[in-house]
Amino acid sequence: MSSQSIRPTRGPATEADLRMFQQVEEQLYTAVISDVLDELGYRNQALREFLRPITREDRFAGWARTVSCVDLYHIPEDPYAMEIEVLDSILPGEVVVVSTAGSVQNAPWGELLSTAAQVRGARGAVIDGLVRDVRKIQSLNFPVFARGIKPVDSKGRGAMIDYNKPIECAGARVSPGDLIVADYDGVVAVPSEVLPRMIELASEKVAKENDSRAELKKGAYLKDVYAKYGVL
Repeated sequence: MSSQSIRPTRGPATEADLRMFQQVEEQLYTAVISDVLDELGYRNQALREFLRPITREDRFAGWARTVSCVDLYHIPEDPYAMEIEVLDSILPGEVVVVSTAGSVQNAPWGELLSTAAQVRGARGAVIDGLVRDVRKIQSLNFPVFARGIKPVDSKGRGAMIDYNKPIECAGARVSPGDLIVADYDGVVAVPSEVLPRMIELASEKVAKENDSRAELKKGAYLKDVYAKYGVL
């Protein structure tokens, strides 16, 4: 049995999944999601602040496809074997989440991987490391968040070694199938076990924030608005 046939923890995104992704992208945002996760006891689900979108408008939601990378100091016989397996196994609705253990030795993500992921149905990528070919990625309209930019290849500098296993990415624990939400404020990983409750509470909080904003614009005092709605 191939590793590709036993690794996936979810099937391709369903129509219901896609509707949920759209709802999250259009109605929620990472700040309110992070607040709700705090309330639910998940206080370390926002990835580190250095992960930034390569295009200001980048935002997405989708299931985590986790990938682990390590640094190398030699050129293996088949340097891209796992990389090819990972990209060819991506399922529609996934977000590629790459852990490098904080390395900035190479750029494990670029235009061709973005193209392959996009064609497989990926909704975006989160790279706790560097990327290259940024202009070409931007031309694809494929959203990518990364630590930085550097033009060097991974060959002889780093390699993907495993996927669809729990990882630490930019300071947060991410498991396969978690909901990854990214917008200009950053990236949040929502554990699958609290996803329905998160959406319910976040939707309620957004409604209260909208009411608070409307009253503040009419001149209401912040202390009165906060006493009424309890959000800030």
